[in-house]
Amino acid sequence: MASSSQPQSTTEKDNSLHDNVLKAFPSADLTEDDLSQNPQFCKLLAKLSEHVDSTGLPESRRKQLAKADEELQAEMKKWMRPMIIHQLLEEMVQEHVVGKQKCMAMPEDDKFYRTLEQCLLAAKCSVGLHLAEAPSPVLGISAEHLKRAMPSEQDIHDMQEKLPKELEKHLKRKANSILGYVQPDSEKDSDGLKLKKFNHLPQMLKAERDRIEHIRENNKDLAFKLTRETHNYLNDSLEHMKLLQTLLLENRLKVQTELDRKKLEYVEGKCQLAVQKIRLQMLEVQLDTYTASKIATHKKISEHLETELMATQKEKQDVKNQLESYEMFGQEFKDLAEEYARLQAEIKAKKLAVEDFTKPQLN
Repeated sequence: MASSSQPQSTTEKDNSLHDNVLKAFPSADLTEDDLSQNPQFCKLLAKLSEHVDSTGLPESRRKQLAKADEELQAEMKKWMRPMIIHQLLEEMVQEHVVGKQKCMAMPEDDKFYRTLEQCLLAAKCSVGLHLAEAPSPVLGISAEHLKRAMPSEQDIHDMQEKLPKELEKHLKRKANSILGYVQPDSEKDSDGLKLKKFNHLPQMLKAERDRIEHIRENNKDLAFKLTRETHNYLNDSLEHMKLLQTLLLENRLKVQTELDRKKLEYVEGKCQLAVQKIRLQMLEVQLDTYTASKIATHKKISEHLETELMATQKEKQDVKNQLESYEMFGQEFKDLAEEYARLQAEIKAKKLAVEDFTKPQLN
């Protein structure tokens, strides 16, 4: 009992070590067979997992990377803030252009959005052509040209005064649209309640993202366990197959004679059945082919052929009798027959020669 429990505890310890190594390095593309075949390498990875994370970075580097990532996120927010505002302003202009196709806009609104569009276009040209540094060498456009193309200062001033309120309305519409997508039931809520819910929307989205990430981690663990169980199941199945194969080979000779006899009887019965089916099909074909009228016709044809056969046989007998009578003359008749055949050949040859000689010759 003690000797059997000792290997089992060693096996369980190795399996636990393999599990820890595979979980510590999920992206290393390792299998349990690799770790089993290289135990020293497995121990090295186990020691290494105490000093690095799943990506292979030590703790100090991971902290530096996290700090650098925070700084990058902060800089990205600073850089994206004016870009987002510019994109919102372009969306406002596009919505106004589309809205004019459906209904007439107020003159002051039309003037506001026209001024805003011109300012946005001038700003885009200035940034794209780097006009703040020097005039464009290709197009010959300078900042002064854009300034002359800008609306009047009064129109720009009026637009700038109205812009915060219009931008606030646009942001409110987008916020309600996003909230309606995340929480469809909030369409019936009041504006104050919608604003309150929208203020909590980042926390809700973050919580939802954390929940999804937690589910993904659980799925990774489940996938790892499934892979482990599948591996064990395949190994057990292979062992069972080997055992079954051994038992089959041991017992096969004992029952092989009986199985062969049964198989032979089955094949004989199947052959007899096939022969009977063929005979049945032949009879069916004959019944379908030879009807009563066809059989009567075949009888008449058979009687006619038998009559001709008898006449032919009689003629054959007559010819045979003549040949026998000729054979009675012996060698003299044979020589006469050969001489007759030779004379016939000479006559035929001389006829051909006379015909060739009598033909008119062409000059």
